[in-house]
Amino acid sequence: MIQHYNISDSLIFGRGKLSVTGRTAARFGKKALIVTGGSSSKKSGALDRLMNCLESEHIGFELFDKATPNPLTTTAEDGARFAVENSCDMVIAIGGGSVIDCTKAAAYLAVNEGDINDHIYDRIESKGALPIIAIPTTCGTGSEGNGFAVLTNPENGDKKSLRRKDIVPKAAIIDSELMETMPKSVLASVSFDALCHCMEAYISKAWHPITDQSALYGMKLIADNLVDVYNGCNDPNAWDALAWASTLGGMVIHTVGVTLPHGMEHPASGLKNIVHGRGLAALTPVITEASIEYSPERYETISKILHGMTAYDCSDAIRKLLETIGLTVKLSDEGITSDDIPFLTENCFKVSAASIANHPAAFDRDMIAKLYEKAL
Repeated sequence: MIQHYNISDSLIFGRGKLSVTGRTAARFGKKALIVTGGSSSKKSGALDRLMNCLESEHIGFELFDKATPNPLTTTAEDGARFAVENSCDMVIAIGGGSVIDCTKAAAYLAVNEGDINDHIYDRIESKGALPIIAIPTTCGTGSEGNGFAVLTNPENGDKKSLRRKDIVPKAAIIDSELMETMPKSVLASVSFDALCHCMEAYISKAWHPITDQSALYGMKLIADNLVDVYNGCNDPNAWDALAWASTLGGMVIHTVGVTLPHGMEHPASGLKNIVHGRGLAALTPVITEASIEYSPERYETISKILHGMTAYDCSDAIRKLLETIGLTVKLSDEGITSDDIPFLTENCFKVSAASIANHPAAFDRDMIAKLYEKAL
């Protein structure tokens, strides 16, 4: 069991808190690189509101709107160069988890030289990063609360995290009003990702007493509020609950890591660029079913939170939730075939060794290949 617990320097939580971005940014510099995706923050008006906040505090900015789902190492490199060329002294992410991950990697590469992949595989020591402000517009990855930046190498499909304490955001502005424009399909997939973070932290071999309590609370917040919000509930408290659960999920995995569902999903989305939450939805029930006997007490706790009764109901409780939020999916629905399984299996051991080691069951290559097959 590890003996430390890390959190973001400053979590600013509450509806309407986007308005404090200017004052917050003024603590860190004079010119920001704003990183976002191609459309959602623009269509919702969030990007314009952010720019107005910066202008009110006389903070300059440049816009880098190239972040994509499953962000690429090459995009992060482009963002870092853009930041340096424009003399930006901080970075601000506004968007979903992929945007925040891309931002964190760009902030890191703006300070550190060398191949990003050498940093991802810990072959080069960190020299720090530009200060990061994260403004999530989805309730999913919790990237605002940790030091991970999940990136895909376009040359070989490796999807792996840059993990550095230096990229924990200096400030995270968690404003659930910004999340209300998500399509229902996005809400379902990102919220299931957040639930998986909490579940996987709870079953992790690296568990910590504080992460246990945070993970349990995060699971309960999602179990009690996701279906209502998915079905159209506009209660601000329910949106706040999902936003807070997402951040908690990001914080707990920063400390104790993820387990096999994420470990097996990353090769799949690295190969086929599938939506991360959908990949998790295909894999998690199958992996859970095969793992219950290795940690029955913890799976029973998860099951009861999700309205099951025993450990052996856990996978069914997960499937029922997925059905309720329109997220019943197989890997074959996402373009994965049996021909891909040898690559997925080997890549899992390459990029997800820590996740495999954290899992309560010690599955070998043959078993992981069988789990991929069962999830097709």
